[in-house]
Amino acid sequence: MRDKNIGFALTGSHCTYEEIWPQIIRLKDAGAEIYPIASETVRESDTRFGKGHEIIAKFEALTERPVITTIIDAEPLGPAKILDCIIIAPCTGNTCAKLANSITDTAVLMAAKSQLRNGKPLVLAISTNDALGLNAKNIGVLLNAPLVFFVPFGQDNPDEKPRSLVADMDLILPTLEGALQKKQIQPMLIERQLRKIK
Repeated sequence: MRDKNIGFALTGSHCTYEEIWPQIIRLKDAGAEIYPIASETVRESDTRFGKGHEIIAKFEALTERPVITTIIDAEPLGPAKILDCIIIAPCTGNTCAKLANSITDTAVLMAAKSQLRNGKPLVLAISTNDALGLNAKNIGVLLNAPLVFFVPFGQDNPDEKPRSLVADMDLILPTLEGALQKKQIQPMLIERQLRKIK
């Protein structure tokens, strides 16, 4: 990962952020230059998992760069062609649905669209309660999209949330390494550690 420019995009799966922060540190320790991007939902939502401005501040502190949170600020990433790879982590069901249907209404989606237009890899670390429900068709579209790679995922609590799938965030780094070589790491479907409903 040394000298690789990685766009790290955060979307609104607020309960997952504590699993994300250590991965940013791992990427930096591996030598990556990280460009932070966040959806407006992240910036503007105050939840029991934290206030939007606090989450953005932590993201900026970890990456040592200002977070891109608007479509206008994300748009230049495409023409500049500076990012070797973008990861969306966590990637919500809402973001999956929009990406699969070519909707560009957040900074994260603008960055993702630009990345694919430039013929460079996009990695998704899904975190959605309806992955095996209405969102299954959208994930299916993305699984077949060129240059889209997935952090291996599995059911996080099948007894209480039988349609939920969440990526194993500890596999972000190896997934990125594979994606930079245009390879999907395997297995993609895993038995992941169960987690309580937060």
